[in-house]
Amino acid sequence: MSILQNRNFLIKITSLLPLILLYISVLNTFDFNYLGLKYFSFNFSYILIFYYNLKREKSLGYTAIFIAGLFNDVIVGTPMGISSLIYLLLCGSAVYLRNITLRPNLMKDWIFFLVTILILNSLSFTILTLIFDFEINYIDKLVNAICTFLFYFIFSYLFNLVEVFLLGSSDAR
Repeated sequence: MSILQNRNFLIKITSLLPLILLYISVLNTFDFNYLGLKYFSFNFSYILIFYYNLKREKSLGYTAIFIAGLFNDVIVGTPMGISSLIYLLLCGSAVYLRNITLRPNLMKDWIFFLVTILILNSLSFTILTLIFDFEINYIDKLVNAICTFLFYFIFSYLFNLVEVFLLGSSDAR
């Protein structure tokens, strides 16, 4: 009986793992400046939100994502609601891709993710520069978008491994 309870506890913890990782990534805006890598940064929150809204629709709630965006705005120093808007649009694009996809393919997901983050970053830049007169370093943001795109492939593979290993799920794509 205790083995069954341990298994249920493990399943409950792994179902909360994406949400825990989201809040850790939002609250811990780390960069690699201490390693001496000037042009290396990626947005783990984008990868996490897109992947889990694409693969498991019930793992991250929209309210939790909205609140994570508000936390991100407070920590980064952008106007309130910008990150929440971007995160929710990212959710919407992942849900759209999930609904139109007949045969899941990581390469197609990866390319769609690139298009999505480029559109969302340009929307964010437009809102921040035109409405709020916010100063943005475009080269840093471009490098961030490229690294985020490249790391999506790696993290989707790692997330699939976690799903298969911890949950025994065979439907990971």
